[in-house]
Amino acid sequence: MSELTLVRRREIVSALRNGTVPRRGIETLAVGLDRYMAAIDEELNRAALGHGVFKAVRGDYGTGKTFFARWVQHRAQAAGFATAEVQISETETPLHRMETVYRRALESLRTREWEEGAFRALVDRWFYALEEEVLGRPGFPAEDASAVATAVGELLEQRLSKVSATQPQFAAALRACHRARVEGDAAVAEGLLAWLMGQPNVSADIKRKAGLKGEIDHFGAGGFLRGLLSMLQQTGRRGLFLVLDEVETIQRMRADVREKSLNAMRQLLDEVDSGRYPGLYLLVTGTPAFFEGPQGARRLPPLEQRLHVDFASDPRFDSSRAVQIRLLPFDEARLVEVGKRIRDLYPTASPAKVAERVPDALIGALARKIAGKLGGKVGIAPRLFLKKLVGDVLDRVEEHPDFDPAAHYELHLAANEMSADERAAAGIERSADDIALDLDTSGTE
Repeated sequence: MSELTLVRRREIVSALRNGTVPRRGIETLAVGLDRYMAAIDEELNRAALGHGVFKAVRGDYGTGKTFFARWVQHRAQAAGFATAEVQISETETPLHRMETVYRRALESLRTREWEEGAFRALVDRWFYALEEEVLGRPGFPAEDASAVATAVGELLEQRLSKVSATQPQFAAALRACHRARVEGDAAVAEGLLAWLMGQPNVSADIKRKAGLKGEIDHFGAGGFLRGLLSMLQQTGRRGLFLVLDEVETIQRMRADVREKSLNAMRQLLDEVDSGRYPGLYLLVTGTPAFFEGPQGARRLPPLEQRLHVDFASDPRFDSSRAVQIRLLPFDEARLVEVGKRIRDLYPTASPAKVAERVPDALIGALARKIAGKLGGKVGIAPRLFLKKLVGDVLDRVEEHPDFDPAAHYELHLAANEMSADERAAAGIERSADDIALDLDTSGTE
C-alpha cells in the first residue's frame, strides 16, 4: 500500500470508520472485481469513441453496488473521463425531474485534476483555449477586449453548433459568461455559471443580460447534458461516466411519481442507445427487487424488456458485457482479504505493533462473529465488519499501548447502529437490547 499517500489512507479509514464507502482510493480495496475489468474498459472505450453506453448493476444489500460504482468511476477517471454520481430519492432527486438529476450531476462532477468545482475549472480551461486560438490569428487586435470577447463568442457558437440547434440557451449562457469575465463583471459571470449548472433562483437581471428566460426544465436539461458532453470533449475529456445510484427507491414513491420515474428511465435508456448523448456512459444500481419486483421495472414492460437478462444459470458464467450484471455477496475469503488490506494501509506510527496485535486470525474471527450474528449472511456483513475493524480494533491498538484485542476486546453490536437490512438479518428490532458477542481467536489458524 506504499503508493497511497498518508492523506489518502486517512480518508479511506475515516470513511470506513463512519460506515460509508470511501470516495477515493477505492481501487486498493477492490477484491473479486477483476472479472468485470475487461468489459468495463471495453465499454469505456466505446463511449470515448462517441457512442452512448448503458449498464445496470443489481445486488442485494451488502454486495457492494456503491463500491462497484466508485471503482468504475476510478477506472473512468484514469481513462480520461469526467465522472458524476447522483443518488436517486423521492424528495431530493426524483428521476422524472431531469433538471434535478442534471443539477446534482454538475454539483458532483469530478475529474482526475479536480475533486471539487470541476465544472467551473473546465469552463475556465475551455475559455482559455478559445482565447488562445483567437489571439493566435495573424493580425488579430489582442489589445481590444471587446473584439476578443466577440471572436471567442463566435468560435464558441461554432463549437457548440450541434447543441445550439436544439438547445441554443446553453451556448448563449456560455457566451455571455465569457463576455462578463472579459468586462470584469464577476457577479454576472458567476450567476450565469450557476444557471448553467441548473441552480435555481438566479436573478432575472443576470439572465436578462444573456437573453435567458426562466429556469432549466426537464426537457431543457437533456440539451444541457449534450452541451456538457460537447464541452468535455473539447477540453480533453473522453466523455462522462454518470452513476444513478439506488434506483430501487423508485419502488417506494407515490404511484404517480413512480410511474413517471420508470418512464423517465425508459426514455433515458432509449436516448442513450440512439446516440443522443455521445460520450456518455450511464450506470444505474439497484436491488433485484427493483429489476424483478411488481413495483419496479416490471410495471413498465418496455423498460423491463430493455433491462432483462436471464440469471437462471450458474453465476460463475454470467456475462460481464450484458446490459445488466449481478454482484454476488461477499464470502468469508473476500471479507477477510479486504480486512487485511485495511489493516495494512491503516495510517499508524507503529505498523509492526498493528500487524502483531491484529493478525490474520483475529481478522478472520471478527468476520465470522459478525456474519454469525447476522444470520450467517456474510454478504450483509462488510459495512459493520469494516466499521468495527477500524473503530473498535485498529484505532484502539493505535491509541493504547497495552490494548490487545485478542484479550481485551468484546465485540458489541447495537441495534441502533445497524441498518434495517442488518437488523432484519440479525432478527432484532431497533429497540432490542445490544447484542454482546465473545471474540475468541483461540484455536484459529
